[in-house]
Amino acid sequence: MKTFFNHRGVLIPLFIVFGIFLFTGCAHREIVTGCLSGDPYGFWGGLWHGIIAPVDFVVMLFRDDITVYATNNNGAWYALGFLIGSGGWGFLGGKGASSKWK
Repeated sequence: MKTFFNHRGVLIPLFIVFGIFLFTGCAHREIVTGCLSGDPYGFWGGLWHGIIAPVDFVVMLFRDDITVYATNNNGAWYALGFLIGSGGWGFLGGKGASSKWK
C-alpha cells in the first residue's frame, strides 16, 4: 500500500509551492510614499479610472509612469467606483447582451 506523501505526483508540486513561498521573501519592496501626496481619490475618481481602464491598460504596456488603479485612494468607495466604471459584473450591459433578436 502506497503512502500519500511518497507519491511522486504530490511531492514535486509540494516542493514547487514551497519554493515559491520561500522566494517571495526575496521580492523587491516598492516605496509608494511619493504617490501618496495630495487628496486621495474617492468614488468619482474610481468611476473615471474604471471608464478609462482599457485605454490605461494599453498605455501602461509601453510606459512605466501610467497605472490602471490609483495608489492614492480612499479604499472601498474608490474600488466601488472603479468596479462600476469598468462595467464589472455586467451592471451596465448584462440584460441587453442576453436578449434575443426578434
